[in-house]
Amino acid sequence: MEDLGAVVWPPEPVRTGRLVLRESEVRDRAAFIELLASSEVYAYLGGPRPRDELEREMPGAPERWPGSFVVELDGSMIGQILLRRATGHRRPAAAGKVDLGYLFLPRAWGFGYAAEACAAALGWLAGALPGEPVVLTTQSANVGSMRLAAKLGFTEVERFEAWGAEQWLGMRSPVTPSN
Repeated sequence: MEDLGAVVWPPEPVRTGRLVLRESEVRDRAAFIELLASSEVYAYLGGPRPRDELEREMPGAPERWPGSFVVELDGSMIGQILLRRATGHRRPAAAGKVDLGYLFLPRAWGFGYAAEACAAALGWLAGALPGEPVVLTTQSANVGSMRLAAKLGFTEVERFEAWGAEQWLGMRSPVTPSN
């Protein structure tokens, strides 16, 4: 995966009714470790990383790169939105397109935060890179992710086997103004 190239980064924080999408900060390190070490979060992503390994390897300030937003609620990180250029993707339909990924702490599940944050990130992307189609890949068994993909306007392109499970690839076409 590559970053978003010519996009000016970091942008001003993106604000929704309840959330702020912003660049990572030193204060987010513990939440990143919690996120990456969570067996619930990584149930469909190949399993969590060992907490002690993360504690050792994660820099004091979590890595910053264009397209990586921390999702903040009431001053604390609850998740991450990732927008990256899909290069070397396993599926030709996704190659070169912007890929949407997201991770949220289990305590933030079930409140609509992922839909709100992803919609805000997609809105930001539409302003930064007008006309860009976006892809999303998830395990078809991940019911919550499948529901979120549909709510965000992604439609199925294909299903395929990878990492020992059926994967779902969806695409969201850019919104075009009507004449």
